[in-house]
Amino acid sequence: MSATPIRHPYQGLLQILQFNARFYALAATGQLAAIVAAMLLPPRPRVALMLVTTPALCWLAASLLVSHYVYDCYPLYDMGWIRHELAHPPARWINIHCGFDQTSALLESTFPDGHGQIVDIFDSRFMTEPSIERARKLSPCSVAAIGANYDALPFTDSSLDAAFCIFAAHELRSHARRVALFGEIARTLVQGGTFILVEHARDWHNFLAFGPGFVHFFSPRAWRKASAESGFIIQRELFRTPFVRAFILRRAQ
Repeated sequence: MSATPIRHPYQGLLQILQFNARFYALAATGQLAAIVAAMLLPPRPRVALMLVTTPALCWLAASLLVSHYVYDCYPLYDMGWIRHELAHPPARWINIHCGFDQTSALLESTFPDGHGQIVDIFDSRFMTEPSIERARKLSPCSVAAIGANYDALPFTDSSLDAAFCIFAAHELRSHARRVALFGEIARTLVQGGTFILVEHARDWHNFLAFGPGFVHFFSPRAWRKASAESGFIIQRELFRTPFVRAFILRRAQ
C-alpha cells in the first residue's frame, strides 16, 4: 500500500500553472500588450479595446482563484464521502486515470482491506492536449498502474465491486468512446456494483469561472446519456463545490 500523499497548500494552483504554462504565458503577454496599447490609443478606441480585454482578464483571474478554491481550499481529496456513498467497503475496486493520478493512494487509504487496482487508459493517439503530456512528465504517478485500452479493460465479467474515475473520463472527447469505457466498467462490475464519476461540468458555474474554457468539460446531460447507454442507473448526483459534480451510478440488475 502506498503512503497517503500530503498535499501542499498551493499544490493544485501550482499544478494548473505548470500544466498549462504556455497558455497562461500567452494570456498574460496578451493582456500586458493590450494594456500598453490602451495607454497609447485615443479615448474611443481605448474604451473599445478595454471592453474586449477586461472579460478575458477577469476569466484568467477567476480560473486561477476557482482552481485554488477547488483543489486546495475545499476538502476535495477527502475520500471519506466516497465511503459513505457505498453500501459496504468494496472487496475489489479499480481507479481509472489518464496518466495523472491524484487519488489512488487516497483510495487505498480509504479502503485498506480491499484489493484495488489502478488503470491508466492514456492513449496518445487521441489524447493530444499538451497539458496532459506535461502533467504526465511533471507529476509521475506514485502508485503503479496497469496500462489498458479504454474499450478493453483487463478484468473478467462481474469481478469488481466498485470503480472510480475522477477527472479523467473527459479526456475521451467523443461520446462513443465515453460510452465504450462506461460499458467496459459496467461489464466488470457485479450486479448492483457502484461506479463513481467525478467531473467538472459544462454549466453556468464553470462558465463564470473559466469563460470559454468551460467547453473542455461536458454537460451533466452528456454524462447522464453516456451512463444510461452503458447500462447504469444514476442513484444520485451531488456537488463537490459548485464547480464539480459526482455521479453515483449503479450497474443495472
